[in-house]
Amino acid sequence: MLLHAQHKPAPAPAIVKATIDKDSILIGQPIQLMLEATVPDNIPFAWPGTDTLPHFEWLEKGKVDTTVRPGQRYYRQYFTITSFDSGSWAIPRLTFLAGTKKAMTDSIRVFVGYTKLDPSKDFHDIKDIIDVPNPWARWIPWIVAGITLLSLALVVWLIQRRKVIRQLITRQTPRLSPLEEAMKQLDELAKQQLPVNGAIKTYYTRLNEIFRVYLFRRLGIHSLAETSEELITQLRGSFAAAQQFDSVAETLRMSDFVKFAKYQPGIADSEHHYEVIRTAILTLEPPPPNPQTAK
Repeated sequence: MLLHAQHKPAPAPAIVKATIDKDSILIGQPIQLMLEATVPDNIPFAWPGTDTLPHFEWLEKGKVDTTVRPGQRYYRQYFTITSFDSGSWAIPRLTFLAGTKKAMTDSIRVFVGYTKLDPSKDFHDIKDIIDVPNPWARWIPWIVAGITLLSLALVVWLIQRRKVIRQLITRQTPRLSPLEEAMKQLDELAKQQLPVNGAIKTYYTRLNEIFRVYLFRRLGIHSLAETSEELITQLRGSFAAAQQFDSVAETLRMSDFVKFAKYQPGIADSEHHYEVIRTAILTLEPPPPNPQTAK
């Protein structure tokens, strides 16, 4: 019994993982690379050196996020890479050091290619410009003038029609403010409990849409037509706390991983990302006017 009591189980080995959001790109197209590691909290841990990757170039390196859990530590880091070498290349196995043992990620194959060309089309040398008489040339100014007048009339008609429709909608149902609409939709999303029911992709897609619509209505950012990286660049400097900006950027990137790489975050992560978006919306909302200042 004494020997059994003194025997301690060996700590679980470190678990490391590398994930990309796409495995086939055009030359110069960015790739999101995510490294994850789960390590027992009683052993030292070293992150792999990421100075060079054969056939790939670094565009951006994010910070290493650390989460302390009972008996273990969880690390996560995002990278943006690209390649200008056509062909099929492998992101090599990356080596982590946990205590005296090595833990390695799997290698990831990426195909880098050009825009496809149609081989059925003929290619011709450049020829000199040949002047061809145009019998309709004298009518072109009149045609352009007529089209211009018709276009102006159509624009005026559309503007008047839009004003009438907007007035009817405003009279029938008062529109919610950007903040009210976003909070209402977030509350409805929380009530659906999509992560608990396994609908992770639907949950993150809806969370992303709510945030993008709010940014469009409140800040005038064309967020609905931008990629996550373009939106993150636009939001840089919008938050007073750098940690809050990093959390928003991490949430937007996680939405891409769930949507394109079929990554499955845990329930706790989905709840955390929900609170990140909710807090970000409240932070971006301008303060109410001061009654004394108005006077």
